[in-house]
Amino acid sequence: MNTRYKDLMLRARSLVRLVAATLLSLLLGAAAIAGAVLLFRQGLLPLIDAAFQPTAQWLSAIRRVGILVAALSAYWAYVRWHEKRAAVELRVMPLRTVLGAMSGAGLVALPIAVLFALGVYEKVHFRGFAPALLGVAGLISVAAILEELVYRCLLFRVLERATGTIVALAIQALVFAIFHLENVARGGTWDLVATLVSVTLLGLLWAGLFVLTRNLWVVAANHAAWNFTILLSGVPLSGIDDWKSLAPVESRYVGPDWLTGGVFGPENSSLVMLSVATAVLVMLRSAVRSGALVAAPK
Repeated sequence: MNTRYKDLMLRARSLVRLVAATLLSLLLGAAAIAGAVLLFRQGLLPLIDAAFQPTAQWLSAIRRVGILVAALSAYWAYVRWHEKRAAVELRVMPLRTVLGAMSGAGLVALPIAVLFALGVYEKVHFRGFAPALLGVAGLISVAAILEELVYRCLLFRVLERATGTIVALAIQALVFAIFHLENVARGGTWDLVATLVSVTLLGLLWAGLFVLTRNLWVVAANHAAWNFTILLSGVPLSGIDDWKSLAPVESRYVGPDWLTGGVFGPENSSLVMLSVATAVLVMLRSAVRSGALVAAPK
């Protein structure tokens, strides 16, 4: 009995140390990224504005690029000095990145096209492509890169090291979904539940792609292309209507929320969720076959 008790105590202490080390790594990484972004926004950006007095459009572009560079630099430094390794996930892989973007656009474009064909989405007017879409594309790209940096490169990867791939996939996907619930605050219970399910699936999708590629740019390109494709269709993007007026197509819903996606947009459509769930299963199967999964530590 005494031996069993000692064994249990050793396991408990080992678990506590693992949890503490994981939380410390996450806190250090998050603090490094958030601190670098804050330093740029509150320190360097005002100096640039005062010294060069750029137009509002240029200042906005400088802000986005500066935030991105600050976040990436902080992550690189965190990996280099805290984890003591090369940040291989930041390597630029042009061909794979292009393929990632194409697959992201195609994965959501297909079910959206079916929804238009069924009359669930209906074109009201074709506006054409506005030059302002380029700025929106840049904003969407920066947002996608930052989200993938935080959720997949930092949160998922640190959790994976502590718990193994499968548990890490589930935890980061759920956290990713919870932080998107505010986008449907004006919706009802169905919108909240559907968003929790759909964004959890998307968290699994992008983390699964990260498992297969171990590359930030491939996953971010997939994420950004997914978002931009939704924007181009003229329906809400993750519950955000701000850019609908810039979409080349003005669209409207003609159908129930479970099919249209409701206030959150296509991502909450059962057809899109089925498409994403299928892609997740295919990627997980591929990850198992290729030996890309990391086992939980013993």
